[in-house]
Amino acid sequence: MTVRAKPGARAPGITCADDAVVVAVRERAVDGQANDAIVRAVAVWLDIAPSRVTIEHGAASRIKRLAIADVTAAQLEQAMRSLPGS
Repeated sequence: MTVRAKPGARAPGITCADDAVVVAVRERAVDGQANDAIVRAVAVWLDIAPSRVTIEHGAASRIKRLAIADVTAAQLEQAMRSLPGS
């Protein structure tokens, strides 16, 4: 799953914009704090443990590819359809 990160956001949350999942977190992109917050936010959104979400690619970029264990493509699509802006 590919997401667009928005570190240092005033209003944290997960939305859909331009067919992309946008994960806004309050934490700044310092010492991996924003990455950790993104993993936690996606885990809460999908109702899974944070250990099931890992950043595969893009740890230093705003565009990140996440690996999500124990979630089917159908479950992921359903969760994406429920996002604001989708």
